[in-house]
Amino acid sequence: MSIAAVFSLAIADEIKADAANVKERPNVIVILADDMGYGDTSNNGHPSIRTPHLDRMASEGQKWTNFYVPASVCSPSRAGLLTGRLPVRSDVASLKHRVFFPWSKGGLPSAEMTLAEMFKAKGYQTAMFGKWHLGHLPEFLPTQQGFDTWFGIPYSNDMDRDRATTNALAKDDASGQFPASYWYEPKSRYFNVPLMENDRLLERGPDQTLLSQEYTNRSLAFIRQNQQKLFFLYLAFNAACTVVSLKGF
Repeated sequence: MSIAAVFSLAIADEIKADAANVKERPNVIVILADDMGYGDTSNNGHPSIRTPHLDRMASEGQKWTNFYVPASVCSPSRAGLLTGRLPVRSDVASLKHRVFFPWSKGGLPSAEMTLAEMFKAKGYQTAMFGKWHLGHLPEFLPTQQGFDTWFGIPYSNDMDRDRATTNALAKDDASGQFPASYWYEPKSRYFNVPLMENDRLLERGPDQTLLSQEYTNRSLAFIRQNQQKLFFLYLAFNAACTVVSLKGF
């Protein structure tokens, strides 16, 4: 059984019986850091990165060091996390492309039961901030999958390449190929990834250096707004290096 399935079953047990007192039922925050390595936190032995707040969460809570995920790439692993099912059962698995792209026509089927829908059915306020990557068409967006509100990008931050800008980079390089800086020092202007709020497009090619802090700010505002209510927050960073800024939690 995948870790997503174990997590979903555990949550289901927590909210199965309606509690008379809100305080007897848990608020839940799931933080997913894209491309974050096992050794990228100081509590896991990194020699130079300091993550005191994550270290405190590990020491005061549970730290799982042996578990499985349903996939090693974005779309299927996120489907598994949110549904507790193997992604192939949700039709979110492909040997050809492996993840959803800007030209993809599919997404997480509406028939699937997500954690957000489970919580919402029990009276929870639900929100998501960050990278979705389970379908960018209107019928697949987070607000159609149990989330009351969403702010973020619908797929990976390095998709929707700005061809005019990046082709100019290749033209300026003596080899005619993209220079190393394209791969190792990417800039927001290289990509036209959409930034969305609920089902509305805010802009394309946002300044990606600001997104993690904006996700954090919106998450903190959501928590404060609903601190006397039941809430479920799914926070999916698309840049793992800024998870350490979550000291406001």
